[in-house]
Amino acid sequence: MAGYVNVDKFDTSQPDWTMDMEQSPWALPDDCVSEVVMTHVLEHIGREAEVYMAVLQQLYRVCVDGALIQIVVPHPRHDNFVADPTHVRPVTPLGLSLLDREKCEYWTQNGFANTPLALYYNIDFVTENTVFDFEARWMDQFHRGELTEAQLFEAEQNHNNVVSQYRFTLRVRKAK
Repeated sequence: MAGYVNVDKFDTSQPDWTMDMEQSPWALPDDCVSEVVMTHVLEHIGREAEVYMAVLQQLYRVCVDGALIQIVVPHPRHDNFVADPTHVRPVTPLGLSLLDREKCEYWTQNGFANTPLALYYNIDFVTENTVFDFEARWMDQFHRGELTEAQLFEAEQNHNNVVSQYRFTLRVRKAK
């Protein structure tokens, strides 16, 4: 992407910087990144939970307060996710909400069973926006009035190949 430092584990895509994100620590100083775009990256890294969380800790460390993180991942119930043997983990709205410190503090104080990952790993990513990219046939039905918005999202929860991918916007929040 023009205007960005493009990073990849493999040099075949000719990145600006070849780096294995699963190896910590990253060779970047603290608080040096203001924007990150991760397009079809997170589903490929961190087969082991500790490695995934270390990647998120490094991402948090290198980002400035208020940094914007754009994430695109395949929906875990879509053939695009299931068919690729290099996909090692689903990334979902609920999973990303576990990285929000305020939510984790609320859940802990109120006895919820949600795992407070933000507290365990000293990170804080606020989900500002989530976009569901619905397959055309489902959107066509919605636009023709054959499905309500509630039915569309119910289909997303209960059927395969309804949503091809999620697009998330996260914001890094660091204590002042």
